[in-house]
Formats: sequence, structure tokens, C-alpha cells
Amino acid sequence: MRGFTLIELVMTIVIVGVLAVTVFPRFFDRLTFDSRSFSDGVIATVRYAQKAAIAKHRFVCVTITSSNVSLKYGTTSACADGSLQIPPGKSSLGVPGGVTVTAASFSFDSLGRPSAPQSILINGGGVAKTITVAAETGYVY
Repeated sequence: MRGFTLIELVMTIVIVGVLAVTVFPRFFDRLTFDSRSFSDGVIATVRYAQKAAIAKHRFVCVTITSSNVSLKYGTTSACADGSLQIPPGKSSLGVPGGVTVTAASFSFDSLGRPSAPQSILINGGGVAKTITVAAETGYVY
């Protein structure tokens, strides 16, 4: 005869029970996914700002507040010439509800160097992520 033994069935039920208690609730916690998505978006936006500064031969300012991330450009580090759209054509990147981010304001020059090194902390869903902008090179990680 073919089939499963009672021991195999009980072990399968025990494993599924352990997964149901520990792993499955994390899949339904949207805040963890929102936090990770937002931190990836901030990294992409800051990298885009650096590349735009090099391509436009201008200063690009990054402003991070508790509610959004926005970019501006200009011929001086004051970045008064206008707003720079964040791909795909948005004026700013909004912070999801329940996610906190440290405020920061800095600029990239025409060589892609930041005005000051930065550490941006993003918290949400029990996950903390620090985004760093290196001092001389502007490398974002």
C-alpha cells in the first residue's frame, strides 16, 4: 500500500502550525513592506539627484522631511531655479503612514559630490534602515 504514515501527517501538521504562528503574520504586516519600499525609493531618488547634478552641470538639492522627499536644482547651492521631477514624473516621494524618516537637506555639486556626508534613518514595521551618502564620492548605500 502507498500513503503517508501517521507520524508523517503529524509532523506536517506541527510544521504548518509553527509556520502559521511565526511566519505568516509577517506576510500580512504591510508596514514592513512599505518601509522597505520607501527606503529603496529614497536610495533611488538620491542616486538620481547625484546623476542629474552631473548631467545638468548644476547643483541639485535633496530635501527630506517627515512627509516627503523632494529635489530642486539651481546654479548655486541654494537650488532656486526649479523643482526636479522624480521618475516616473512625480514632484516628490511621499512617506508612507507609520514610517518615520530623519530630516535631511543637502546638495550635490556638478561633480556629484555632496555638500556634507549624510546618514538618513528610516524606521517602520520593526525594521530600521540607514542610508548613507559618502562624503567625497557621493556614493549612496
